[in-house]
Amino acid sequence: MKLLSYILVYRRFLLVVFSVLLLLPLPLVIHSKEAECAYVLFVVAIFWITETLPLSVTALLPGLMFPMFGIMRSAEVASAYFKDFHLLLFGVICLATSIEKWNLHKRIALRMVMMVGVNPARLTLGFMSSTALLSMWLSNTSTTAMVMPIVEAVAQQIIRAEAEAEATQMTYFNESANHGLEVDETVIGQKTNKKEKTKPRCSNDAEKMSSKMDMKKNSVTGAIYRSKKDHMMCKLMCLCITYSSTIGGLTTTTGTSTNLIFTEHFNTRYPDCDCLNFGSWFMLSFPVAIILLLLSWIWLQWLFLGFNFKELFKCGKTRTVKEKACAEVIKQEYQKLGPMRYQEIVTLVLFIIMALLWFTRDPGFVSGWSVLFSEKSGYVTDSTVALIVGLLFFVIPAKTLTKTTPTGEIVAFDYSPLITWKEFQSFMPWDIAILVGGGFALADGCEVSGLSMWIGNKLSPLGSLPVWLIILISSLMVTSLTEVASNPATITILFPILAPLSEAIHVNPLQILLPSTLCTSFAFLLPVANPPNAIVFSYGHLKVIDMVKAGLGINILGVAVVMLGMFTWIETMFDLNTYPSWAPAIANDTIP
Repeated sequence: MKLLSYILVYRRFLLVVFSVLLLLPLPLVIHSKEAECAYVLFVVAIFWITETLPLSVTALLPGLMFPMFGIMRSAEVASAYFKDFHLLLFGVICLATSIEKWNLHKRIALRMVMMVGVNPARLTLGFMSSTALLSMWLSNTSTTAMVMPIVEAVAQQIIRAEAEAEATQMTYFNESANHGLEVDETVIGQKTNKKEKTKPRCSNDAEKMSSKMDMKKNSVTGAIYRSKKDHMMCKLMCLCITYSSTIGGLTTTTGTSTNLIFTEHFNTRYPDCDCLNFGSWFMLSFPVAIILLLLSWIWLQWLFLGFNFKELFKCGKTRTVKEKACAEVIKQEYQKLGPMRYQEIVTLVLFIIMALLWFTRDPGFVSGWSVLFSEKSGYVTDSTVALIVGLLFFVIPAKTLTKTTPTGEIVAFDYSPLITWKEFQSFMPWDIAILVGGGFALADGCEVSGLSMWIGNKLSPLGSLPVWLIILISSLMVTSLTEVASNPATITILFPILAPLSEAIHVNPLQILLPSTLCTSFAFLLPVANPPNAIVFSYGHLKVIDMVKAGLGINILGVAVVMLGMFTWIETMFDLNTYPSWAPAIANDTIP
């Protein structure tokens, strides 16, 4: 029994030791770069899933292990930890800092709650729809980083309003009980003792209600969850934002980098094919996104809060006292903010400018302002826009600083910008920056070592299977691989494998390439699977196991919806049942 207690105490230490030792035969026996990289991948994945070490500490392991195995030089691994994403993160965190400093997020959040109502299901659907709409034109990372401060403010405001409403109800209940007790004492003297015995019982009931509350604390923000339902609502709102940003990015060729990479590879390999453009991509992917968005909303709602169709869609329902009290509290909080201040207006203007610049940089269906830099194509990215606007927050004056002279005169001597560096530092999630950098380093190691290519080559024997089964297996393989490798790396490695495979078995290349490309974006399981996941994870409401449970369901739903589309509207759009003339003619018996 004592041994078991020691094991429980040192379970994280033992898991680290045994994970490293038990997997060690993999690189020692096989002696290949692929096996050595797989060993690093397995160790890092185990530590990330079990959270044996802090996630950011685990993310540093590729920087240690890749040079030791000779997979990548230390300088090469180190460069992977700071990418274009981090510059983008810098800009959006400047925006988020100013939004929260001047309470613009609270104003937007309160206004939105007043319009939609405090019902979590409807509020979640509203957030998912608006986030998906934004991510159609903006990067998924930018959308998530902009929307999350508003969502966090809404969640905290609802929790605060419910707390005040319950406190008001409890006060009213105690006053009513005390008043009834006094009346009974004056009318029936003999029953006084019985009533007095019930008085402490009310107090005990209140204590029991209080004890049932799950008073957990957020490890990042320090906020306290009053109940399990509050905690679940915060988890639900975080996940709905990251998942809807990914789903929205499916709908346009510019929505995600994987779509751009696929279209570039496809048009290069098949120059005679004019069937794939911005309009046709939108028509094939928009129904997928809409169906998947609704199914994801239902799944997340059921998983965390339960789903009651009758209550949700019941028209003309009279609001309860608690709902009325919540609405009244939120209205009062909004009125306390007063009229918009100069700082809020400037922050809102910069927010709109950043969104417009992102949208118009290269929208796809028309020429964007990036053509002004056509001689340096590819140099200007979303991070350039984020840095331009982000730096303005350190330049634009927010208020004048004054001092009193010895003569008693008040004079201005300096100004304070919208945000300061210390304020930025307090908001910047440096641990998440390291976490995402570790994901980039791991993806680079998989590509350099040949592990990604080895996994892709294992798809070649699929040529002897039915077409629908090939599509299903390749979709599932891509969905699994993209959880631990970056989405662009996944599509870049697998395209040269899947395209010749479809040609060899004499199947329309779009029939295999389209679902694989869409599934490349289904990185829902881990915080490091994509930057939006890491951003919502940084708010401290979620654990890795929460993402795994929710993401597994979304992955299954995503693959199912893509399969449905491939054999319905997408099949009729591109005539997938016939081998196209723009694809090279290869003998059926030639399988790579």
